Amino acid sequence: MTAKEKAWNIAGKVFVYGMLSLLFLITFLPFWNIFVLSINEASDTLRGGVALWPRAPTFDSYITVLKDPEIIGSLGITLLRTVVGVPFSVIIIAMLAYGLSRNGLVGKRAINFFFVFTMMFSGGMIPKYMVIRSLGLLDNFWVFILPDLVNIFWMMLIRTYMEGLPRELEESARIDGANDLVIFLRVILPICVPVLATVIMFSAIYHWNSWYDSYIYTSSQNLKTLSSVLVKILNQYQTGGMLSQAQQMAASAKRLPVSSESIRMTVTMVATLPIVMVYPLVQKYFISGMMVGSVKD
Repeated sequence: MTAKEKAWNIAGKVFVYGMLSLLFLITFLPFWNIFVLSINEASDTLRGGVALWPRAPTFDSYITVLKDPEIIGSLGITLLRTVVGVPFSVIIIAMLAYGLSRNGLVGKRAINFFFVFTMMFSGGMIPKYMVIRSLGLLDNFWVFILPDLVNIFWMMLIRTYMEGLPRELEESARIDGANDLVIFLRVILPICVPVLATVIMFSAIYHWNSWYDSYIYTSSQNLKTLSSVLVKILNQYQTGGMLSQAQQMAASAKRLPVSSESIRMTVTMVATLPIVMVYPLVQKYFISGMMVGSVKD
C-alpha cells in the first residue's frame, strides 16, 4: 500500500468514526438531558435550558412517582402482561412459522398469502372492538394477550430463518424416529435462538410500552398498564404546568421538591429504562436475527 493509499485509508476511518460519534451524540444527548432533568431539583429545573449535569441533584421526583399506589399497581399489571404475553406469543408464532416453512405443506402459497394480506388490510378499530366485546374480553386481563397474540411480521422473520436451515437436520431426525413435535422442540428451536431472541425483544417492547389497548378495552383501574397511567400523568402535569406561570414561580419560591417538568422527565425515564437495560443482553442475537434473509448462499 502506497503512502497516498494509507492517507486515504486513515482519512476514511476518521470520517466514519467522526460520523458515528456525531450520530451517537445526536441520539444520546436528548436522553441524557431527560435523565438530568429528572434528578434535578424542581426550582432549578424551572430555569429551563439543556443541562448536561444536575445542578441541584435530588431523587424526590422518583420517590414521588414510585410512591403513587396507582403506578405501583400498573407496574405489576405491565410486568404480568409482559411475563405472560411474551412466551405465549413467541411459542404460538414459532409453531405457526414452523408449519409454514415446511415444503410439503398443502396450499402453502395460499396460506402465506392469507397471512400477508392481514398485514396490509384490517377490519378497523370498531369491528375489532365489537369482536373483543362479543368474546367477553372487555375489562379482562386476557384482552392484553389474546387479540394480538400473533404478529405476522414476527412470524415471517422466524419462518424465513427456518426455511434457511439445512433440510438434512430434519431428515436425519426422522431417520432416528423423531416426529414433527420432537423435531420442532429439540432440533429446530435450539438453532433458532438468534431470531427467537429478536422476536422476544420485539414482543417485550410491545407489551411494556402498550397503552392504547388499556385505554380502549379496560375501565377498571386495577387493569391499567404502566404506560397508560404514565400517559395520563404526563397529560395532567402538562396541563397543570400550562395553567399559570405564577404557579411555577410560587413553586420555585417555596423550593418544592418536584415540578410538572421534573415529573414529566421522571415518568419518561421510568417507562424507558427497563427496555434500555434489557437490550444490551440480547443485542448480539437481535442484530443476527434482523439480518435474516439479507444474505443468501
